Amino acid sequence: MNLKDVQNGKPRFEEKIDKVGVKGINIPIKIRDRTNNIQNTVAKVEMSVCLPHYQRGTHMSRFTETLHISRNVLSLDSIKTTLAKLKEVLKADTAYIKISFPYFIEKVSPVSKLKSLMNYDIKFVGNLNNKRFTFILIVRVPIMTLCPCSKEISEKNAHNQRAYATIEIETNSFVWIEDIVVIAENAASSPIYTILKRSDEKYVTEHSYENPKFVEDVVREISDKLKKQQKVKRFKVEVESIESIHNHSAYAMIEYEKKSNRN
Repeated sequence: MNLKDVQNGKPRFEEKIDKVGVKGINIPIKIRDRTNNIQNTVAKVEMSVCLPHYQRGTHMSRFTETLHISRNVLSLDSIKTTLAKLKEVLKADTAYIKISFPYFIEKVSPVSKLKSLMNYDIKFVGNLNNKRFTFILIVRVPIMTLCPCSKEISEKNAHNQRAYATIEIETNSFVWIEDIVVIAENAASSPIYTILKRSDEKYVTEHSYENPKFVEDVVREISDKLKKQQKVKRFKVEVESIESIHNHSAYAMIEYEKKSNRN
């Protein structure tokens, strides 16, 4: 059957589209896990390509046809291969993919030593522009902050709250998610745990009281650690504290690119 290819027709407005594609594809994936070797999880995928000014539309079905990354362990190579294939089948100059998924790490409570799983929001972002491949890892880590000012001015207490450290790094090498989580948690007043008994709660409360941190302190400490990581070419660190005594959040951000990567 000879069916007309409407997508290849001429658009009414001849303008290049930077990204056109699909969002919200749910697939099972395999991720490298430092403790268990492999972790199975579920990802939400977004894929796109650029579209030239003379082409009316892209071929949406070819995105899902190309998406074979769930068959093997997800890696920089498999992401690059997927993007190269996408560029080939859609005859595009650039291809983009974002893979968002929960990643689980076993945590041990500080006193009772109970084991539980903590989930972290992860994103893999790949872009292939002509032959230049860039990969970005984004890790969102829940942490605890205790206000130094509150501790200083109060006789009996200090306000504390859950905060989030979001670390975005550009790298050409494999980086353990666990290493990024540790950097964030070590910079906080305290890590956060899924299970805490009373003895653990006492420890976390007292530990955070002796380790007060502004969002400015946390973002600077994370930045200092990332600057020393040879695999990291560029990074962005954001820390948001969901304030317990204010109806707003406290926020700090640092972006940094190593000089050897700057034009």
